[in-house]
Amino acid sequence: MNQEQTYLVAAEAELAVRSFDDIADLIGACLGGEGLLLSEEDLGPEFFRLRSGLAGELLQKFVNYRIRVAITVPDPARYGERFSELAYEHATHPLIRFVRSRAEAESWLES
Repeated sequence: MNQEQTYLVAAEAELAVRSFDDIADLIGACLGGEGLLLSEEDLGPEFFRLRSGLAGELLQKFVNYRIRVAITVPDPARYGERFSELAYEHATHPLIRFVRSRAEAESWLES
């Protein structure tokens, strides 16, 4: 996070979500800030396999901690119908947003 930016960009902080253990690291890094920007590249394959529970755990933890998260996934349908539905359901969520571009993510996190 820089002086003007109040949210963490996972890639810039060299953070990613590849396993359940990574969630705690992300939360710790975000404390004191106002949000997190995750890109498709920051997310491991297990995140997109909803049966793994990784996506659900990440979303629930960030909601519990009331940390805003913008997740950029340009084409959610690429990961299947269920993932596409999840992204659609979070298109207007107050804390978790799936968006199609970094610009859209930044706009929402800065609002």
